[in-house]
Amino acid sequence: MRGPHNIWRLIRTGATLERTGAMNFVLDAFEAPKAVRLVARALAIPFKPLGYKGDPSLQPATRALTALGPAYIKFGQILSTRPDVVGDEMALQLRVLQDQLPAFPVEVAKAEVEKELGQPVDEIFSEFSPPVAAASIAQVHKARLRSTGEEVAVKVLRPGIEKAFRKDVDAFYLAARMVELFSPGSRRLRPMDVIEHFDGVVRGELDLRLESSSASEYAANTKDDKGFEVPSIKWDYSARRVMTLGWASGVPMGDNAAIDAAGHDRVEMSERILALFLQHALRDGFFHGDMHQGNLKVAANGNIIALDFGIMGHIDEYTRRVYAEILYGFIRKDYKRVAEVHFEAGYVPADKDVDEFARALRAVGEPIFGMDADRISMARLLAYLFEVTERFGMETRTELILLQRTMVVVEGVARSLNPQMNIWQVAAPIVTDYIAKSIGPKAIISDLTKTARVLSRFGPRLPALVEAALIRQADASPPPRQPFKRYIFLAAMLGAAGATGVIALVSALS
Repeated sequence: MRGPHNIWRLIRTGATLERTGAMNFVLDAFEAPKAVRLVARALAIPFKPLGYKGDPSLQPATRALTALGPAYIKFGQILSTRPDVVGDEMALQLRVLQDQLPAFPVEVAKAEVEKELGQPVDEIFSEFSPPVAAASIAQVHKARLRSTGEEVAVKVLRPGIEKAFRKDVDAFYLAARMVELFSPGSRRLRPMDVIEHFDGVVRGELDLRLESSSASEYAANTKDDKGFEVPSIKWDYSARRVMTLGWASGVPMGDNAAIDAAGHDRVEMSERILALFLQHALRDGFFHGDMHQGNLKVAANGNIIALDFGIMGHIDEYTRRVYAEILYGFIRKDYKRVAEVHFEAGYVPADKDVDEFARALRAVGEPIFGMDADRISMARLLAYLFEVTERFGMETRTELILLQRTMVVVEGVARSLNPQMNIWQVAAPIVTDYIAKSIGPKAIISDLTKTARVLSRFGPRLPALVEAALIRQADASPPPRQPFKRYIFLAAMLGAAGATGVIALVSALS
């Protein structure tokens, strides 16, 4: 489906914003410069009649995004958590995108359930309600299992959602190509890689078997986390387009009045949700990638309940350490170390000056740390950091896109509970604890142990590897001094074998 015909999709995007009255609203929310406003209006106004009309009962921004399709809705969901970025009015308008979108008929949902599970709905469930929540990808029904009487939530994908998302994402690919073509300076941002990353996330979200698996793993990782819950998956009643899990009763995270009425401490809760996210990202390397208010509830006992596991983030242990060291460096105002970490990880080209980069980072960090608590923002830090890294030729790290985006979303949720929250005070003990465990002496022993286990598996193959290496050296017809190098190579291989044995022994004893 990719190709020039997607230009039409991009044109209709601007035309829809203009027709629904959202163009000026969006430009004002983002404080767009005059030049950008002129270009946007010049491109949109001539095509205004071609834009989607949308639902006139909705507010302009919400009306435009719902008319444009699921990928745009997903973008709006992210913005709804950032009143400090788009303003309170727009954030409030976009809040309905989280779980209050138009639903499809319950009869259609039942037909999907029967098709996927191979049984009539009445044989599986004694009760099956109309939709209780509807989002961009799927909607949820409250039901009761006939076999046990347990209340459950049944998530059903929207009919035709796969095709609709494919159309949106194809247009995004075209936009990324156009950016690379007409703005060479943007290539360091790897827009095509960014869209490919988004595409992969979406594909995973459209297979509820993968979401069920993610929810199960997430629940196992967090079972001992105080004040946090993940509903259990009902595997017998889950498939590609249907997922069944335990029903979660609670107050919506976005309803501060209801949270206050229930007697919960919003200040403590704001700190807890940020701390939990950092723990999951750093400790487990597996975190909820879509933690907006629509995917969170507050139980009667005050526990935070996570829902919707279609977008989950995974970062390997090395990347976790790099990210933690960067955060730790900013927390301690050790900008030289932050700069060194960027260079060590290969994030900044080696031909740049590390001291100059450190000074640029200081210009990022110091003004932020001098702000009042209610003005300190991860979004602001990432925006400033983006400007600095652009100057030093740092490429976009696609493996960190979801982590950084979710960090901003979680901060937005936390600030909606407590605008005075100081994110650095909350983050400091989590990051410091992780640094102590992952980079200190215990971490070195752990790394050696893991290395020994890997090397020990190759122990029986070492003689053959040495022989093959010597044969390759001999076949290369080396110059006169090469035999001496072969002996050095042989000694090194034998030394490696001996080291493997020693480390393996340490591993066994530990």
